Amino acid sequence: MVRFTPSQPSLLGETPETVGRLVASSGQPPFRTKQLMEWLYKRRAVDFAEMTNLSADLREWLGANFRLNPARLVLLKRASDITEKLLLELEDRSLVETVLIRYPQRGVGVETARSTICVSSQVGCAYGCRFCASGLDGWKRNLTAAEIVAQFLHICYVEEKRRGRPPKDALPFDNVVFMGMGEPLANYDSVMTAIRALNAPWGLGFGARRITVSTSGLVPEILRLADEPVQFRLAVSLHGATNDVRTQIMPVNRKYPLESLVPAVKTFAERRGRMVTLEYILIEDVNDAFAQAEALTGIARELRAHVNLIPYNRVEGLPWKRPNLQRQEAFARILRDAAVPHTIRKEKGHDIDAACGQLRLRTEKDRLRFNHH
Repeated sequence: MVRFTPSQPSLLGETPETVGRLVASSGQPPFRTKQLMEWLYKRRAVDFAEMTNLSADLREWLGANFRLNPARLVLLKRASDITEKLLLELEDRSLVETVLIRYPQRGVGVETARSTICVSSQVGCAYGCRFCASGLDGWKRNLTAAEIVAQFLHICYVEEKRRGRPPKDALPFDNVVFMGMGEPLANYDSVMTAIRALNAPWGLGFGARRITVSTSGLVPEILRLADEPVQFRLAVSLHGATNDVRTQIMPVNRKYPLESLVPAVKTFAERRGRMVTLEYILIEDVNDAFAQAEALTGIARELRAHVNLIPYNRVEGLPWKRPNLQRQEAFARILRDAAVPHTIRKEKGHDIDAACGQLRLRTEKDRLRFNHH
């Protein structure tokens, strides 16, 4: 495993207990801990100097020993459908993406549209799904918990600036999905630490049932998730309803085929009492055969799962393309006739490379060209 050690640690992702020990080590009274946690999450300070109710010597000590936010916004792109993609640079110059996807409601303005953050958990991805841009440049490292939490806060910073800095306790998103770059369950501890900071009353206080963790199918970690106390949701990137098709586009299926994956997901669903989502990217002449729809129906009914059909989002350099609308509808009709709950996701952010990893990959290529000239 590639380990990254920052030059200065961040307080993001720390708990009141660990922050309390740090505060005590600086010779400060215990009540400073609560004040500091409020500045980090409730008031979302962007500089230690903003923390005006902390003593000057504590602010100086914090600035000398800690980094407030371990990520820097380097690019913000907004699509015509009001999807926004943030490209964040980390201390080692690694790039990660965070996407804010808005779903305007009929007769309702942009300000009150429902929105979802798609969060990254790794720099690149090691799982090599054939259709995905995240792994085209390989896997570099796991994100720290602080780097994951920083993505939530950068969305807050951007939205507060756009809206003219509304009340700090109003979070500008309705759902969080760990479906960005990387395999969340391959970075299990950092992802769970970030979820606790997102959910806890001392953190952002965000409802657990509006948090979804997505996985390509890491069976041992799915079983481990089933015992976690936080009541988040699970989404499984299936993308093939038989082993031969799934293995063709998802190498992880060789290690965790459907015979082991489906029972693990069933265990999670039964222990948690929560409906699981099966993500299924529709790729023309790869997994859009009606036989796949019938096999998918069988899996979904066994798991009592919701199926999210996702027409493929074209990635530069890859040969895949989406089925036409008639084929998409015919595939969905098989699920509908079997009374399987499902949706067909509308494409979002195509004009800003919103599919996982595309913007990062394009920026990395531009860096290489610049450095070679």
